[in-house]
Amino acid sequence: MNMHYNRFLDIINFRTFLVIVLFVTGLLQFFLMFENVRGVTYDIETFELAPETIRSAKTVEDTYKTEKERDEAESTVEPVYYFNDETADHRIELVTSIFEIIFDVRSTIDSKTDLSLETDGISSGSTEPERDEQINELREKLSEITESQSQLLFTDEHLWTILSSSKADLQTASTIIQSSIKAKLEEPIRKEQLNTVKNAIENEIRQSSRIESSLVNAVIVIARAAIVETEFLDQEKTEELKKQARNSVEPTRILQGQIIVQEGELVDREVYRQLELLGMLDNNSSLNPILGLIILIIIQMAFLYILFDRSKKEITQKRNALLVTSIVYSLSIIIMELMSLLVNEFDVTVAFLYPTALATMLVRLLCDDRTASLVTLLIATAAGVIFQEGYAAVLQMDIALYIMFGGFASIFFMRSIEKRSDLLKACGVVAIINVAFIAFYLLMIQTEYGLMELLFYGIAALVSGILSGALTMGLLPFFESAFGLLSTMRLIELSNPNHPLFKKLLTETPGTYHHSIMVANLAEAACEAIDADGFLARVGCYYHDIGKTKRPAFFIENQMSGINPHDSLPPERSAEIIIAHTTDGAELLRKYKMPKEIIDIALQHHGTSTLKYFVHKAKAEGKEVNEEQYSYSGPKPQTKEAAVISIADSVEAAVRSMKNPNSDKVRDLVHSIIQSKVQEHQFDECDVSIKELKIIEQVLCETLNGIFHSRIEYPKES
Repeated sequence: MNMHYNRFLDIINFRTFLVIVLFVTGLLQFFLMFENVRGVTYDIETFELAPETIRSAKTVEDTYKTEKERDEAESTVEPVYYFNDETADHRIELVTSIFEIIFDVRSTIDSKTDLSLETDGISSGSTEPERDEQINELREKLSEITESQSQLLFTDEHLWTILSSSKADLQTASTIIQSSIKAKLEEPIRKEQLNTVKNAIENEIRQSSRIESSLVNAVIVIARAAIVETEFLDQEKTEELKKQARNSVEPTRILQGQIIVQEGELVDREVYRQLELLGMLDNNSSLNPILGLIILIIIQMAFLYILFDRSKKEITQKRNALLVTSIVYSLSIIIMELMSLLVNEFDVTVAFLYPTALATMLVRLLCDDRTASLVTLLIATAAGVIFQEGYAAVLQMDIALYIMFGGFASIFFMRSIEKRSDLLKACGVVAIINVAFIAFYLLMIQTEYGLMELLFYGIAALVSGILSGALTMGLLPFFESAFGLLSTMRLIELSNPNHPLFKKLLTETPGTYHHSIMVANLAEAACEAIDADGFLARVGCYYHDIGKTKRPAFFIENQMSGINPHDSLPPERSAEIIIAHTTDGAELLRKYKMPKEIIDIALQHHGTSTLKYFVHKAKAEGKEVNEEQYSYSGPKPQTKEAAVISIADSVEAAVRSMKNPNSDKVRDLVHSIIQSKVQEHQFDECDVSIKELKIIEQVLCETLNGIFHSRIEYPKES
């Protein structure tokens, strides 16, 4: 299986592998979260009996009922009218103008017929042509008024009656109708009341004994035409009141958990409409939430794609980190889905038991801070969807923020983990942050909780923090062994002085042990200066010379008696023993199932360099020299950490053998060693740059000056 997998990896490039892994992860996430967004649906028709008690799965606005209630509120608004108090004066002026025209025409007719001044009326003996001429004259004079007043319709009979009446009767009629019109128009009259008021004034005129009976019909025409509406609809204010009435009606909502229909009750049209609105019918299930979930997953996977595509790690490291991240992410969603099944079984929020920092801690220990931060955000978003409930929210923000705060708390407090107790401290901090967030949550929702509920939330916050650490420590070895990863926790274990190999190094080769500790200090400082893994470099240094335990006395740092066995050996044999310590060390490390990274450092820390001392010794003895016989088998350093250890190892040994070291001597020595390795092409297979070599040189000089500083010479006692 492993062989097929490796062959598959060799065939495809990293981007293709990245797309495949993220596609599978997104697909798994979709199927896991599908039910959370789809909701419960029923196969029900109208006028059937409900198979069970159906409750609303979400909170939605019932727009039909809301609109209906707003229409009802609008219909109750009384129209606003305003009264025009100038109308009465204008209509009186109109009537006055009519009678003035009548009197003017009568005067003209009187002067034409040359009647006696004593005669108050026109002679009844007027001929038919004369009569028509007088009526037309009066109609013509009144035309300007009658054209603008559609109600003022005089017949020839009306006009002849007016012309035939005495001036006194006309004056009396004018006074009476003006008084009546004024009385009527000083009261509010709406459009729909006009006929009533006109009929009333007509009745008054007919019942008046002061108006000549022959003038009654003509006067009624004038009076009815003079009556108009005095109270008008204020459209703007009326519309404003209607708008206020509509806005005052709160939207009608169907609340989540609200009973729509009881089991066994009839599903009438109203119930069916509500189920349809909620999308709880099989034939009306909305695809919008599913499309929304797909878009969310695409966004999440896109962020992961960008993160890993831009990573500067080696291909193998990126692949392992990608697989770990995808598995941890999917595992977290599975745990949340299992917990979501219990949500409806309890009155409290069970989701607060979720281990908020589990995924973050695992990814942080197995990958890096950046990936852990992104995974925290993605899991918090997924949790908001999975645990979504109540008041039409898209995300359950309290749970999303809870996971986010817990996750980021673990990142900030895991930056300097040097032993397992540091991980437990980080879990304690996560638990405190969880408790603080739940306190904020309970205070903000302003709901009264009983003692048992408060106790549950407090315990849930603590359990979440403790579970985060416990599950992290439990799952970490499985990921390490499955993917061959070297986590911070594994490095902590290997740096323990009680490790069997570490003890072996100390007891059997104390000089090499001291040398390894010194090299570890130098390498860690240099690696941290160039953003390499300083902790890996330190632990790698502890074991880089473990092969020397096979033949301790052949290495100068372990020769306490002053006897050097190489003095009695031919140079080629001595070189063979010295060179073998890298491969011997690798074999011993494999035997103890040490991580590949540590084994690689043991093999690579000398690269393919040559043992020049023994080459010179062989030449001095007159032997023919094959330099490959005196060179390490390699490989050359493949990583920055291995390159730094290679330099630190050579520098520490050289400075230790230096007499009266000072800063200038140390600087020249470090520079010459680095230049020598560059010229021998020892760094051709790793990505260390010239700039980084300069930084490494500077850091090593500063550290060595601190170790081999000049001491004050105290005066001798007299």
